[in-house]
Amino acid sequence: MARQLDEQMAGRYAVGQRLRVLDVGMGQGTQALRLARLGHQVTGLEQDATMVAVAREALKGEPEGIRERMRIIEGDGRDTGVHFLPGSFDVVLCHGVLMYVEAPDALLAGLARMLAPGGLLSLLVRNADALAMRAGLAGDWAGALGAFDTVSYRNRLGLDVRADRLATLTDTLAGIGAPLQAWYGVRVFTDTAADDAEIPGDLERLLSTEERAGRTDPYRQVAALLHLCGVRG
Repeated sequence: MARQLDEQMAGRYAVGQRLRVLDVGMGQGTQALRLARLGHQVTGLEQDATMVAVAREALKGEPEGIRERMRIIEGDGRDTGVHFLPGSFDVVLCHGVLMYVEAPDALLAGLARMLAPGGLLSLLVRNADALAMRAGLAGDWAGALGAFDTVSYRNRLGLDVRADRLATLTDTLAGIGAPLQAWYGVRVFTDTAADDAEIPGDLERLLSTEERAGRTDPYRQVAALLHLCGVRG
């Protein structure tokens, strides 16, 4: 996904341009720190106090220049208007968050308002059109059959959450003034891998295969996750 995001950013902005990035639901700050290391001015917004503490501890270990480029705010992604002025960011990330939001339209509209004209909105969501894949590949036929007619699923943390359909999000992005410009599949072949699986020796080839599948039909259509990129008009 990082490669996909970098591709979209490079296609919209000049090489070396320092961008203003907002990472909503940044978790432990992996993506935010990566972008800060690349020279961007990054703000991470996270409501989970434990994750905020982990991110702040990770930031402490970075060189001073990177620490100065990143700030961390404890807060809800639905309250961006409380923390920031409209148009404050060139790039807004919302990765792995929508599955925890029952009605995401208001959240997405708020994120779009944070973007400057021409700004990039990057979403990572669970693919509702492929919910049967993991169960089916595992031989759980009852689970696979049940997944065809729902957008709800139980994630690896044991939480009951929801997935999104590409067509629905395409309409939503158009409605909030940040129409879809590109989309990718994520975890096409590797979704069934165990969380504690060893890193394979041919990791680069694995990543290249996933990246190719993530931009190629019909493979991307059955990916576990969808990476959608909208652009503020």
